[in-house]
Amino acid sequence: MTNKERYREWASPLEYMPIFMMPWWMDAVCAGKEWDVLLAEDESGNIIGAMPYLLRKRAWFKYIIMPQQTQVGGVWVAPEVTGDKWRTAEVCRQLKEQLDTMNLAFYYQQYMPGSLCVDAMRGLGFKTHERVTYRVEDLSNLDAVIESFSKNKKRQLQKALSLHAERKMEVEDFYRFHTHCMAARKRKLSYSREFLLVLERKARRYGQCEILSICDADGMPYAAAFLVWDQHYLYYLIPTFDPAFQDSGASALLVLEAMKLAREKHVRFDFEGSMDRGTANHYKQFGSTPFTYYSVEKYYKPIFRVALWFQRLREIGMH
Repeated sequence: MTNKERYREWASPLEYMPIFMMPWWMDAVCAGKEWDVLLAEDESGNIIGAMPYLLRKRAWFKYIIMPQQTQVGGVWVAPEVTGDKWRTAEVCRQLKEQLDTMNLAFYYQQYMPGSLCVDAMRGLGFKTHERVTYRVEDLSNLDAVIESFSKNKKRQLQKALSLHAERKMEVEDFYRFHTHCMAARKRKLSYSREFLLVLERKARRYGQCEILSICDADGMPYAAAFLVWDQHYLYYLIPTFDPAFQDSGASALLVLEAMKLAREKHVRFDFEGSMDRGTANHYKQFGSTPFTYYSVEKYYKPIFRVALWFQRLREIGMH
């Protein structure tokens, strides 16, 4: 049995595992690419930890990075290891030894908020960098949640009184709408049509996604979002709005309606992180609380850092 087969068998019943580390999610976001998993075991050969990963290749370099639209990954430990600092360190040591044999040029993954694995990996020589996501932890009293919104967001909700929410936008329509919204800003999507179709199909199969849109009386969309959830959070994964209607309040109503869906699912709400200052400020105005999580990285071959630097220079020169 391969590591991936063992991982599917081990992870499938773990309902508390974040959606971004489930085998079916990796199948979806890594479609057409190479993903696998490293496993840590106890003395009896039972799995006590896992590291699903996307392996990429460029020229003669092999490297691990986060898949598209995937907030967190890294190491996930078995229930009996959770909260145990020393056993967590043992899991990470085993996985680190396996990474060392893969002839990688670079390793990069983002770990769950509160993960003990971050300190363990730091102790094993990996670099860590702080990141922030914004969450609303208590949706039990929606009136109280709205009251925590900034004055600006409350004003935007007043402007949006003539708009309404729908949950019937097809995935193809969402892709076209997002493409239109980005083109209006003279930008391109970061994902392909095929990527979204595969992700939506997989997530629908497991009942863990919805496409939410904010429309006018004629059904014209002003804003929309592709949402996913697990047993803990609903993630504001891919939001977009038409800049032609930026003063309509649609973007604020979109967030509120997404929070209502999270409340229906009995989960909390996660804005899915943003290191962009403008986007972060937007999320803060919805009464959200910042949560720190960490990226973990290591350059196994320093020349790869130079290769990345030249790649970024080329990308900048193209704009």
